[in-house]
Amino acid sequence: MKYTVALTGGIGSGKSTVANAFAHLGIDVIDADIIARQVVEPGTPALEKIVDRFGPEMRLADGTLNRRLLRERIFTSETEKTWLNGLLHPLIQQETQHQMQQADSPYVLWVVPLLVENKLWHKADRVLVVDVLPQTQLLRTIQRDNVSDAHARQILAAQATREARLAVADDIIDNNGAPDAIALDVARLHASYLVLARQADLQEKL
Repeated sequence: MKYTVALTGGIGSGKSTVANAFAHLGIDVIDADIIARQVVEPGTPALEKIVDRFGPEMRLADGTLNRRLLRERIFTSETEKTWLNGLLHPLIQQETQHQMQQADSPYVLWVVPLLVENKLWHKADRVLVVDVLPQTQLLRTIQRDNVSDAHARQILAAQATREARLAVADDIIDNNGAPDAIALDVARLHASYLVLARQADLQEKL
């Protein structure tokens, strides 16, 4: 199995910026959110099952999933949330494994926003957390997603706490400062991960 670094962080922490920086260094990025969208694209069995369960309004005019409406439905019902997770998680896991097998960089960066919430950190060789202050998260989320302060706080409250994420971190990128500071952190970590991946590879061959 390819040496895997799991990247996580709360909403508005800057995970995409960090992931893009690793991609620029030639590292294959496997993004759980992108895969989650792929498994419910128009024509997929998963989308049909969601429409069957929740109704035709779950399909937008262009044939894609009405994500906002689905989020509202599962946000208020633990039963429906469990059903949806039962449908999607195996599909996401299967596609993740497939992409990891196809990867040809020395290690892979596995972007998992809900790493802590879904207790997935043990599936990675190393965990990298992008850390920001909660007030920074709030501000960025309000500006980026054009949502109210109350809604942004609701999203934050539904996620794992900052402390819970930091508790599983092997490495931390502090993203409270200027965006250009990230490149230096990523370059340093990249060099470290190359060494660790090489060591793991040798270990496997022994």
